[in-house]
Amino acid sequence: MTGSDNPFLALAAPGIAGLQPYLPGKPIAELERELGIRGSIKLASNENPLGPGRLARAAVAAALGELGRYPDGGGFELRAALGRRHGVDPSAVTLGNGSNDVLDLIARTFLQPGVESVFSEHAFAVYPIATQAVGAAARIAPARAYGHDLDAMAALVTERTRVVWIANPNNPTGTWVPAQRLRAFIAALPETCMVVVDEAYTDYVEEPEFPDATRWLADLPNLIVTRTFAKVHGLAALRVGYGLSDPRVADLLNRVRQPFNVNSLAQAAALAALDDVEHVAASVALNRAGMAQLRAGCERLGLGYIPSVGNFLTIDLGRPAAPVYDALLREGCITRPVANYGLPNHLRVSIGLEAENQRFLASLERVLAAC
Repeated sequence: MTGSDNPFLALAAPGIAGLQPYLPGKPIAELERELGIRGSIKLASNENPLGPGRLARAAVAAALGELGRYPDGGGFELRAALGRRHGVDPSAVTLGNGSNDVLDLIARTFLQPGVESVFSEHAFAVYPIATQAVGAAARIAPARAYGHDLDAMAALVTERTRVVWIANPNNPTGTWVPAQRLRAFIAALPETCMVVVDEAYTDYVEEPEFPDATRWLADLPNLIVTRTFAKVHGLAALRVGYGLSDPRVADLLNRVRQPFNVNSLAQAAALAALDDVEHVAASVALNRAGMAQLRAGCERLGLGYIPSVGNFLTIDLGRPAAPVYDALLREGCITRPVANYGLPNHLRVSIGLEAENQRFLASLERVLAAC
């Protein structure tokens, strides 16, 4: 249905009219139902191909008996554990139904009509959606080498700026900002501007100059750092993430947070996952090998790619990606076109198991030869 066909559009908040829904990666079941095929692989949503670890699975099984009761609305145990992990008071932690939920809380708390947020070209789609939904204005800095140009972003900050969004590493490009540059950028911003450093993919990064922005919280009161259990911990289906900030900022976020926004199974799994160092190490090692496999395959096929430190690789096909994406679907390979991020010639491909990566590369070679 188009906007002009919807009689309820006039009743909606002003920012809703121009919004397009967030489009998740196509589910395997939907693809196989549409095409009548079996044995498909999904490399579209940056999921951990290993899934949850042993400790998280056991914690979920143990918590099943309490499904008739509401979860701990304050997430006491999980917030305490996260506080210990990051060296902050639990009052600095805001739990979310995935880190996307925390991003939305930030927008609803600090943005409104008449103020602005700043983010980069090719940045995560939730930033413009959350900004526009509450009626604030978005100011978009042009990217540099597909990543954040901090000087260009700083030039857009005015007295009306209330939130600056930075994904580090960035999704969908996998680019990153080194520690010294990022800290200097944040420190130079006015205290009336909240700075969100979205670290959803930080656990995969092995670069020595990559920052852990949570270590700066004591010195930068306008900093909010978001993390998720959906990626390296493999808990994507349970939807659990969190934000770390000055406790006074967390107090505001928790005023608009919905009650019981993180369910009991998610809290139990996340609490156990924090201690599962073996699973994290195995996930990072698998990702490292898979990234090398995909890069080598792209180079063999003569394809460029954006160097990534996440668990995905965004490949430059040198041609419109949509026909290649559609042909790959018919091969049973689900990837992610990123034209909505301003990259119409690119496909983002999640790192899968070795056999999945190899199947994708073989399918891509056949598709490119046929197109």
